[in-house]
Amino acid sequence: MLAPVTHFLPLTTIRRERVLPVAGRVVVRAGQKVAATDVIAEARIVTQHLVLDIGRGLGTPAEQVDKYVTRKVGEEVSEGDVIAGPVGLFPRVVRAPRDGRVVAVGGGQVLLELESNPYELRSGLAGQVTELIPDRGAVIETTGALIQGVWGNGRVEGGVLSILAHAPDDELIADRLDISMRGTVVLGGPCLQSEALLAASQIPLRGLILSSMTSDLISTAVKLQLPIILLEGFGRIPINTTAFQILTTNEKRDVTINACIWDHFRGERPEVIIPLPAAGQLAAPREADIFAPGQMVRLHRTSAPGSLGTLVSLRPGQIIFPSGIHAPAAVVRLENNEQVMVPLANLEVIE
Repeated sequence: MLAPVTHFLPLTTIRRERVLPVAGRVVVRAGQKVAATDVIAEARIVTQHLVLDIGRGLGTPAEQVDKYVTRKVGEEVSEGDVIAGPVGLFPRVVRAPRDGRVVAVGGGQVLLELESNPYELRSGLAGQVTELIPDRGAVIETTGALIQGVWGNGRVEGGVLSILAHAPDDELIADRLDISMRGTVVLGGPCLQSEALLAASQIPLRGLILSSMTSDLISTAVKLQLPIILLEGFGRIPINTTAFQILTTNEKRDVTINACIWDHFRGERPEVIIPLPAAGQLAAPREADIFAPGQMVRLHRTSAPGSLGTLVSLRPGQIIFPSGIHAPAAVVRLENNEQVMVPLANLEVIE
């Protein structure tokens, strides 16, 4: 069975392909060094169209309306500009409700493409541009520590790492955040209070790395401008020991948080990157693997979510669990030496 892989690596080669959702303009060159927040490509994304009923607006039969339209296809219009008319004894006109561009005229209607804001694609990591993707983006490469998460609020930022969680289950509370942390990226444990997130935003921090938070805080987190990344999930889950060790041993180093939404189809997921020098070329991490004895794995949707362990053996066939589910399973030895039977669907490989 193909196993999903999450990376908690102290030193590796990190290579990311960053592309626009539509064709646009690449603004970097091959060999250029970029910061995580640098714009590498830009485009205009049209997300909304508006149909104007000219016949109703002028009080004129649809078959007679087209001759009163004063704008041509392709013409730019500003909010308030006259689109059609005037008509009648008491002149009636139809005006553009928003800035946009006329894309179709006919049948008594005008189709208006509303003006959109430019879309800027940011690097997402500090590194070097190794390859350009014409009209779409670039490949960025660096070496360093890689810690992947499971949820992000869609922001990207970087700063110096400050450790507030001195134990994996050290809860982040508002009273522990102060002005001395301004401009830093703070490592916390579980977060259960919206006050802590708001305090982090008001200081302001450059980012929050959390083990977990309660699901009722999602609406608050997505409104804040600082990036927030969860390493374990939702609830009250401590940081796994591997990620905790990597992060705490890199205190005061520059880090980048790319708290993007996890996109399984494009292979993008929220992650923390700590740029570090490397002697020689390092292999890039694998994105998938096959379950096998000896692997480090992490448990999900179990009585001990987020726990790490070692895969001892794969059980043949399907196992019947107390819940009545029939599923392929493995025996896992947890860090406390307890052995548990876990469905393969509840495991991921840690590399």
